[in-house]
Amino acid sequence: MKKFLILLFTIHHSLFTFSQDPWTIKADKIDPSSYYGITVANGMIGIVSSPEPFKVKDVVLAGAYDLYGRGRVSNFLRSFNLLNMYLEIDGKRIDAKSVSNFKQQLDMHHASFTTNFDYADKATITYTYFALRHLPFTVLMNVTITAKKDINITAASVMEAPDAMRDVENYYNEIDRPHVTISLLTSSAKSPTGKLLMCASNTFLFDELHGSEPKVIHEMWDNNMHLMKFSKQIKSGTTYTYSVAGSSITSAQHEDPLNEAERMTIFAKLEGKKRLMDFHNKAWDSLWTSDIVIDGDAQSQQDVHSMLYHLYSFSREGTGYSLSPMGLSGLGYNGHVFWDADLWMFPALLVMHPELAKNMIDYRYNRLDEAKRNAFSHGYKGAMFPWESAETGVEETPVWALSGPFEHHITADVALATWNYYCVTQDTTWLREKGWPIISSTADFWTSRVERNGPHHYDIKNVVAADEWAENVDNNAFTNAAAIGNLKAAIAAANVLDLKVNDDWQNVADNIPILKMANGVTQEYASYKDTGIKQADVNLLAYPLKQITDTTQIRKDLEFYSARVPNEGTPAMTQGIFALLYSRLGDGAKAYHWFKEAYEPNLNPPFRVIAETKGGTNPYFATGAGGILQCVLMGFGGLDITQQGIIQIKTAMPAQWKALTLKGIGPYKKTYVIK
Repeated sequence: MKKFLILLFTIHHSLFTFSQDPWTIKADKIDPSSYYGITVANGMIGIVSSPEPFKVKDVVLAGAYDLYGRGRVSNFLRSFNLLNMYLEIDGKRIDAKSVSNFKQQLDMHHASFTTNFDYADKATITYTYFALRHLPFTVLMNVTITAKKDINITAASVMEAPDAMRDVENYYNEIDRPHVTISLLTSSAKSPTGKLLMCASNTFLFDELHGSEPKVIHEMWDNNMHLMKFSKQIKSGTTYTYSVAGSSITSAQHEDPLNEAERMTIFAKLEGKKRLMDFHNKAWDSLWTSDIVIDGDAQSQQDVHSMLYHLYSFSREGTGYSLSPMGLSGLGYNGHVFWDADLWMFPALLVMHPELAKNMIDYRYNRLDEAKRNAFSHGYKGAMFPWESAETGVEETPVWALSGPFEHHITADVALATWNYYCVTQDTTWLREKGWPIISSTADFWTSRVERNGPHHYDIKNVVAADEWAENVDNNAFTNAAAIGNLKAAIAAANVLDLKVNDDWQNVADNIPILKMANGVTQEYASYKDTGIKQADVNLLAYPLKQITDTTQIRKDLEFYSARVPNEGTPAMTQGIFALLYSRLGDGAKAYHWFKEAYEPNLNPPFRVIAETKGGTNPYFATGAGGILQCVLMGFGGLDITQQGIIQIKTAMPAQWKALTLKGIGPYKKTYVIK
């Protein structure tokens, strides 16, 4: 049995290349049949890797939604594949079968993805691509070919329309100036309903002086695909480099996306590769001034950097966009916004980069009127946020999912995130202008949502719990406690702003029940007995809601419910909360166990990308990353968000860690060192 377990461990871990560099994830042995791409993104455009040379799996553009047969609701659209290329050497097209020593790596410090390989005995090839951090709609790929013999190359950039797009138009244009020639490969298409116009354009960047660069040729293949290419002779022992820069944008972001895509591509061309790279690297250096440094556990350090890297990659200051569970790593969950954003991803971003977290509140504020209409249509007052939200803020949950009409805790989640933004920033002007309208109108919702059945029985009936296996239940612990938290936040916000408090807020908060079972454990919902749970529900009352503060009760609830989570089908955040609470209870060993249990069984090869569930295959699950980062920051690191700002409380750290340093925390960029 022992030998079998050792063999099983070896097989499982052979799926990954265990490079423990804190900033670089390397894949030296790639199996295309078991390959889960990793994303390079800049908060607006995401590029998902492929095991095929010169291909990328997906290009995803934030904020681009339309209907196309997936549940009759809005969905993320694939963008034009700006970096779909090919390379021929001596007339033969390079593919996965014809290369050797194929390796890939992600540099998380500067958000670049590099592939290198050998082609026969003729050349060594490396290419690196970036979603440029300083240019929201622009990408760059640099290609280097080192010849082992005299060779002839033909390199092409291929523009192909994504599935489901219609009315595709292809354009090719050359702009000649005395100092430069710009070749523009451009395409446009309408989204499935015609709602959006999506456009993309790219161009080659050559190192040669103007007049000696290769001649670019355009080929039109069909309505959905065209390309531009050039040829070049490379002498043995010499290295040749070229680049492709391109931009993609839709009418959701610009009134004239076709011309704007070309303008931005021209801008990138004339900035030049060095300036593009310098500004990109400087922007990422600035992001990483807020960092998590683990001393003594190299693999955990790399994994935590990966989680933080993905949250940074999927966010961008000033967009007014929130985050989908899968970020910009694909079309998972249709790109919709759930409580995943407000409760799970928001807190980590809030303490690391408040300016990134602010987008997520702006997103909700800009859709507050629609939330008020949603409350009205359900017979309630105030604002009722939808369970799934996309562009407009209407309910976007497919009708077969009962969470749409019934998972009402989302409204309190939005309000509490809003209040926490004020707590961290202490920005009373923002609280008055944007925070208060959200917090007060959501509090009004709960005063109308409760059913007043006598003292301490202002029941909240017929909801889907945070534990979504519990549908249409009464007095769910998390929903009730979140509603109480929402109401108390409204009272606190009114006092900060010196505004009149609605007396009913306190009355309702005092009378919403939190139930207990005969054994003294907090009851997940009124009819709950002893069944398995999908994810932490009751345990969230200790953190982040802070409705249960007695450590004996916290431990009792934790020990009971942690034993009722099955080994599959549950999301990564659940065990992350267990880890956080055990850390706050002073049990570093159990905290570390649950920390590892939260994500290691969810990892997929070859880049250790997190799937939603153990053994799942739908990465990248940014929600889980957000939950685990909270475990590190608010558990092991002891950070706590209070009305007076961020403080640090005493917690227990894993024995495996010599030190934990939290850098650039909060608006004043403080550093906390825990040993």
